[in-house]
Amino acid sequence: MTTVTLTATATCTAGAAEVVSGTPEKPGLPQPVNRRMLAERAGFLTTLVQQLASWLLASVWTDQHLDQLASGVDAEGRRLPSKGWMALRRLGWIPLIPAGLRVPDRVLRAAGEETARALRLALHRRAVTTAIVASWPADPRRRTTDDWVLLRRHLPAGTDNATIRNRTRQIASFAARHGRLPDGFTELETPPTIPAQVLLAAADRQLVRVERLDGNRARVWVQLPTVPAPASYRDWAWHDIIVPLPPTVAPTAKLCTPTLRPRDGKVRLDLPFDTTVEAAPLAGHTRAIGADWGYNTLLTAVVAEPGPDGTVVCSGRALRFDAAGVSRKLDRLRAHRETLKTKITHLERLAAGRHSGLDPASTAKLDLLREEHQRVCARIRNLGRALAWSGARWLIDQAHAAGATVVYLEDLTCMEAPGSSKAWNRRLSNATRGVLADAVRHLGMREQVAVVTVPARGTSSGCPRCGNRLRHVQAPDNHKPANPWALCACGHSADRDFSAAQRIAARGLAGQHRTTRNRAGQASVRQTVDVPVQRAKTPTPRPAMRPAASRDKQRPTPSRPRRPARRTQGFSPAALATAGSRPAPTRAVQRPAGRTPQNPTVQVPGTTRSHTFSSNHTRTRHRVRWAVLGRGFHHHVNSTPLLQRAGPHGGETPGTHRIAQEN
Repeated sequence: MTTVTLTATATCTAGAAEVVSGTPEKPGLPQPVNRRMLAERAGFLTTLVQQLASWLLASVWTDQHLDQLASGVDAEGRRLPSKGWMALRRLGWIPLIPAGLRVPDRVLRAAGEETARALRLALHRRAVTTAIVASWPADPRRRTTDDWVLLRRHLPAGTDNATIRNRTRQIASFAARHGRLPDGFTELETPPTIPAQVLLAAADRQLVRVERLDGNRARVWVQLPTVPAPASYRDWAWHDIIVPLPPTVAPTAKLCTPTLRPRDGKVRLDLPFDTTVEAAPLAGHTRAIGADWGYNTLLTAVVAEPGPDGTVVCSGRALRFDAAGVSRKLDRLRAHRETLKTKITHLERLAAGRHSGLDPASTAKLDLLREEHQRVCARIRNLGRALAWSGARWLIDQAHAAGATVVYLEDLTCMEAPGSSKAWNRRLSNATRGVLADAVRHLGMREQVAVVTVPARGTSSGCPRCGNRLRHVQAPDNHKPANPWALCACGHSADRDFSAAQRIAARGLAGQHRTTRNRAGQASVRQTVDVPVQRAKTPTPRPAMRPAASRDKQRPTPSRPRRPARRTQGFSPAALATAGSRPAPTRAVQRPAGRTPQNPTVQVPGTTRSHTFSSNHTRTRHRVRWAVLGRGFHHHVNSTPLLQRAGPHGGETPGTHRIAQEN
């Protein structure tokens, strides 16, 4: 296999820090700095970079400047450098330093890099917007075949349908307000907001230095201003910051220059690190897992293998990751967020309509509502992210347990929420699915499992056996139109998501020789190849039979022990005698979900994760409860346990699998 460099980012919080009077080469007397002062000084640098970048972006936000940047050459005809801040300097676009401030050149580089990234993203949006405006149809909601041909002729290569749809709606909204199409991209969009961060990667060793102390700590040297408006270089000082590393950063990983993000009295550092891994092949797979994004469950997967005569054989058992409990929690949080937003908007309108503004009590209430709104938004983001990483960990573990070397997913770029926005908010949002897809790609690359996307059109509406259109009903015995169940005239009757997972796996295995990678390194199958799917029958274990009685039987068969009047399983006789009607349990009681493991850990062959199996699990139960461990994540999801034997005919090992949240 070929080795590739896997780049990941770990979000760390700065720990202890010291101010060095000299330089890292010749340090002077160190002075300790508390976290509050460190966050304050990091905020000075962030505000300074944000102001410089915002001013520069506003000054060059014109179609003429974008044309000059899109040409790729400077005024002398030389090719622009790949680094953003160097390209802007070649064009003569340099942030203007206000009078009375002394700013190092490396800080100007960081501001220029922020501006260059915003401009380069605007170039892509500008190309798509120009193509849509040039081929504007009579009815933008329903383009004809000729309209699509004309549009594809002007669009940049690789433009997905979601981008076309969103830009079309944006232009249609502008036309509805002004009665005409926009003359240029800068008229359609205003300059984006520069984020409150410092891209230290644009600087060199004169502003920042990174070194690893041991396997658990790193040291970051960075120059920070000691006052909000530094007037001389004496107002800048080197700060020695100790950064604790999370467990996801391997001791052999190479640390890169971080990004500084002070917020809420803490200094966050997005620390990139490089790890060398073996890349999984994109073709030649003999066993795969196809996963579908469902309405009833977050993930529904199936194990598949290439069959005879160009067919695909899928197992008759579905692997499910049901996040209904977490989805209901997210629904409640979103409803609470909308309520807070309504109250905030009402108070802001009252303040705008009064000359004297709001009274002190209403102002305090408005500040409290804004703070609560930010907390709820952060809770939604953290909960969705924890859910996405737990689902990705479960899917990769299922691939290892089944012996699959590739995971096929639906392409998210062509997915759109059906119905109204309120109905979609009751389900998991596409943002969570996008994070989950990125997490699956990251874990798959790290553990040599290829992750490939296939076209999503027709996966739920087509029959995996014959390819005809399915009829979606409520249940096999209830043919009321609904989403859960799928019926076909050929006799196919299965869960809708399970049918789609079979079709996804078949498309991936049939078109694996056409798998390509885009510029971001994401593998996908662009061309739809549908082949018939055959279902392998999973053998049903027979119940244990009692041995046949011998012909020379000399004694009667012993009778079964009579069931006691009271259920005393798990309780000692002494406890029953002393406790009365409420006996004291002698076995361990199930604790709520937390970080402390409650069962012995067993290593599953072929995996790099530890799986915990419960000894008192009921074998007749086909679903287990997964406890997802992480900060603030104590909800349960129902999901299928890991397969015990690889292949479509493999059995299962009942148990409880605990997953730790990863960065």
